[in-house]
Amino acid sequence: MKFIPFIGLLSNSFLLVKMVKKFVKSLLILSSVLIFSGILIFSHLETQNESELYLDRSAPFIGTDIPRIEGIDGTGIKIAVIDTGVDYNHPDLFGWGADGKVIGGYNFIREGEPPLDTNGHGTQVAGVIAADGEKLGVAPKAKILAYKVSEDGEGVSSDLIIRAIQKAIEDDADIINISLGVNKTNAKIERGINEALEKEIFVVTAAGNDGPELKTIGSPGRNFGSVTVGATYNNLTSSLVATLEIDEKPYTVIPMVGSTKLEEPIREKIIFAGYGKIEDFEELNVKDAIVIVERGSNVEGELLYFSIKEKNAANAGAKAVIVYNNSPGIFLGELIHEFMEPGYTPRIPVVSIDRDEGLEIIESITDENQGVLQLFYNPDFVAHFSSRGPVSPFYIKPEIVAPGAYINTTQNNAGYNFTSGTSYAAPHVSGAAALLLQKNPDLHHHEIKSLLLTTVQAVSDAYGQEFSIHEAGAGRLDIGNAFAAKLIIMPPNFVVNVSSDELVAEQQFELKLLDGTLDSLDVKFEGPEFIKFAHILEGNTLHIKMSMSEEKFGEHEGKLMINHKDVQYTIPFLLHYTPGSISVNQQNQKLYFDVYHPDEWSFAKISVINSEDGNVFTTTTTPYKEASIEIHENSKYWIDAKIRVNGNTSNAFNVIEINSLDENQDRISTIDIPEKQITIISVILVGIAAFGLIKRR
Repeated sequence: MKFIPFIGLLSNSFLLVKMVKKFVKSLLILSSVLIFSGILIFSHLETQNESELYLDRSAPFIGTDIPRIEGIDGTGIKIAVIDTGVDYNHPDLFGWGADGKVIGGYNFIREGEPPLDTNGHGTQVAGVIAADGEKLGVAPKAKILAYKVSEDGEGVSSDLIIRAIQKAIEDDADIINISLGVNKTNAKIERGINEALEKEIFVVTAAGNDGPELKTIGSPGRNFGSVTVGATYNNLTSSLVATLEIDEKPYTVIPMVGSTKLEEPIREKIIFAGYGKIEDFEELNVKDAIVIVERGSNVEGELLYFSIKEKNAANAGAKAVIVYNNSPGIFLGELIHEFMEPGYTPRIPVVSIDRDEGLEIIESITDENQGVLQLFYNPDFVAHFSSRGPVSPFYIKPEIVAPGAYINTTQNNAGYNFTSGTSYAAPHVSGAAALLLQKNPDLHHHEIKSLLLTTVQAVSDAYGQEFSIHEAGAGRLDIGNAFAAKLIIMPPNFVVNVSSDELVAEQQFELKLLDGTLDSLDVKFEGPEFIKFAHILEGNTLHIKMSMSEEKFGEHEGKLMINHKDVQYTIPFLLHYTPGSISVNQQNQKLYFDVYHPDEWSFAKISVINSEDGNVFTTTTTPYKEASIEIHENSKYWIDAKIRVNGNTSNAFNVIEINSLDENQDRISTIDIPEKQITIISVILVGIAAFGLIKRR
């Protein structure tokens, strides 16, 4: 299976274009522009003095100053980077072997050679984690194990990722960072990660760069046990967010690189101006207007850069430009690039928009239309390229977000470069885990996960609304909060199911104190008003109950907010409220199912997923047929039922934990049965043969 690198969104101002999934995303080779790419190399947008601080901006933004004051810097922690290798000749990552920064690893591409990075991606990732020189990573004294599974970042077999995970286990890695993956589920990679988790290794995976659509996370980011990380912007003035409303209807727009924030919104009429050429403005009065133009040109081969469109619109007196795509999807554009005219400086803001929304705006234009455009600074905003969940109705992905845009990190040949992608959000979390593990060496991987996921900061969209759980998980990484936390909450997030015949859901949380007592515990519920909430604390167990007061079927989300010793903990949840239900009970090695729906149903497909390895078992049933599935392992099983009702499909969910099976005996039985069958068949064959011989005589 081929590896698909996590590539971001780029404009059509350049010559190199690559189609990625459902969006048209251009890859442009620049010398002066930041690009949303996990692999390509770029030079600085800002002045040299400012750019030297870029990695040091994202790290303090997530709270690394607090551990460093106490001398916690990643010392003694080994982090495996499964990637394109690491340039261990870089002065910030210097040294190969026991006395160097890169203390070991393996080259799976050219076996027998050291895992030297010739591409740059792995070096960038390693720099975010542990750069220790001109740039400082999140955990600068941590050591790196470099596993090279790709030469150029363009392709890698899943087998090499699995072999690298196994080698990291052999080399006693404390943490594994995987900032690459495939855009679909890969069961072998999932099992490899599970093996690492069983060995108490903390595993961090990047969500991918196929956003902003939902359901865009592939393996290994889909893995239930790993921590999957999406990307937010960085603590920079370049972290611009844009809003556009036309006649009070909101549209999704992305500021082009080179635009600056507005002190106040632009409120003006909308005018369509073709492709934004000089001649397109000759017969139009666009003074003080917001003009909307199409991306590209109507002349084949003409390179009509965004900078040209902006200049023409500004010269005509427009206040802002909206560029709608000439193909499906949204894109990131750049006004500042190597092909712009000498001395060019943008004068008005330019934003990009999806083609369908752009055409909708053009069709709805009237003399009375008024658009309201705003550009403002918001670092805690989920980047458009960041892949979204859900990946399963039974658990939450991504679980957390971290800075992954406008990151200046180590680059091959002793350099530094700007880069963006979830590839660089993930190592912020890996570095954070190293700091927590150094402070508390006895923490289990799931306890580190809890500390990181429950101590986050909220992230909000351009309208001040918090991003959904499918977009941002619990929220943005805050190492300072995690470092100060004295309480481990298990689980750190949860999914519950209710139905028309079972309106109440219960959940228990095990609370482990690192210090202090639970006397000051304060629990609050944030969610839909029709969900009634109650809780009680018994010893170190928090019991909660949620019940439905209105018939509002669907998926609902919310959070529990727990305050303890001046630290706020966030526990997000998803609640599935379905008309039908599926009950399950165990009898020895079989699970038996009972389907219910308030309306007459005709057919149901039942899937049983083993949460440990992802194996799926299916069966079907009707109202007059008993349904069962045989199981052979102790595990938590997720039950997903698709119920056919009046020509439509209705979902129902359940979960059952099995721990009563004698797995050793089961394995013996499964071996004995074929042997007995062989014996019986052998006797029969001997008898038939003997009978045949007698007959022939």
